[in-house]
Amino acid sequence: MKSVKIPVLILDDEPEIGREIREFLTGSSYRVNVVLTPSEAFRFLEKNPVEIALLDICLPEMSGLEVLRKIRQKYPSTEVIMMSGHGDMDSVIMSLRLGAVDFFKKPFHMPEMLETLDKTKKLIHTVRQSNGDHFRHVLDEDFGKEPASPLIAVSQAMQAVVDQMRLVAHSSDTTVLITGESGTGKELIARGIHYLSSRSDKPFHAVNCSSVPDELFESEFFGYRKGAFTGALTDKAGWFEVAHQGSLFLDEIADMKPGLQAKLLRIMDDRKISRLGSTTLQAVDIRVIAATNQDIERLAREGQFRSDLYHRLNAFCIHVPPLRERREGIPHLLRHFVEWYSRKLNHDVPRLDPSIQDAMLRYDFPGNVRELKHMVERALILCQGETLTFDHFDQLKIKLQATGAFPAHGSASRRLCTTEKESIEAALAASGGNKSKAARMLGISRQALDRKIVKLKIQLP
Repeated sequence: MKSVKIPVLILDDEPEIGREIREFLTGSSYRVNVVLTPSEAFRFLEKNPVEIALLDICLPEMSGLEVLRKIRQKYPSTEVIMMSGHGDMDSVIMSLRLGAVDFFKKPFHMPEMLETLDKTKKLIHTVRQSNGDHFRHVLDEDFGKEPASPLIAVSQAMQAVVDQMRLVAHSSDTTVLITGESGTGKELIARGIHYLSSRSDKPFHAVNCSSVPDELFESEFFGYRKGAFTGALTDKAGWFEVAHQGSLFLDEIADMKPGLQAKLLRIMDDRKISRLGSTTLQAVDIRVIAATNQDIERLAREGQFRSDLYHRLNAFCIHVPPLRERREGIPHLLRHFVEWYSRKLNHDVPRLDPSIQDAMLRYDFPGNVRELKHMVERALILCQGETLTFDHFDQLKIKLQATGAFPAHGSASRRLCTTEKESIEAALAASGGNKSKAARMLGISRQALDRKIVKLKIQLP
């Protein structure tokens, strides 16, 4: 009996991408159809059943995220996989929250793409057998309340972080250590690892290790039975139990006291816990993700942190660079937070005076993305008009004056030209030299981009 092929729709405005995938899948269990625009895709979906759709993020007519949203609303039985030519973590997290089952970055290896399709095919089979959709890759509500992903991967350093995060996510048991200064987004990366992994439908539980008193360590991590000590009026599950089959995020791990480090190491090795007041051992299945803003390797060498625990945590390390080392992302972060906080504050999104971006590119942001985020929130509260200006960023102005980096009067035109050139070069790099996609990222027309490339003498990548 001839097997029925699974219908797959590929939506990408680069015809060669669709052709390559279709050719690679010739003779497989998939029947591939390729379209170049969202309107073509919706016309095809109206007349043909599609089980899996592969969507590019940057598309003509509307964004891939909007196409995803409409497909999930109108064709809920169609599973969607997103593709992107640049490592934009905002798009990764948003696509998963909107219902995509997976996401991969271009250029990709065809066997990797086939593996993703096969995994999605198994997901469809599982969902149909269970007659439910609770297996879907989605983000939980708590995560959705935060400003969606300030990890804009324009720089090569941040693209590497996103790639590492995605790779280790598929190894669902590997312990991960995330290092970087405060405010760089370490917890966001931890959540991204969890939500991109096979544990995504299980709990993600975050713990700040610096805030756990010694005397409460065991009761908080392991839980306790009713009557185990004075005040234990009911049974309580510990953090290891709460995160069972999911991920336990241990923030500020370097602040944990040495005696507590030994207990943590034992649990990580044994994968068994016993509640206070109980003699019963209980197996726990968790992925541990730890983070620190300190030089934990130096602390381990100097004996201030257990070297055996350090090596146990350091199975896979991701270092998040500070914002001053990835300034290319500042314009994108600025626009993102302006739009997000405008919605939160019920404001119309204001026009941005170019002097704001110019000033921010001169500032080192010791508080990193968190500092930028709070600057934008304060500025939008102060702004009562239709234009957000540098004057609304009073804290930034004070800090630039203190460092001698306040923009000099009379040189605005030259600085603005430099900033514009940097933004265009960053967009061209992020789009792999595709001018149509770069123009969409910059919010200008393709013709306008061509004129600016000539005017600013920009070399294409």
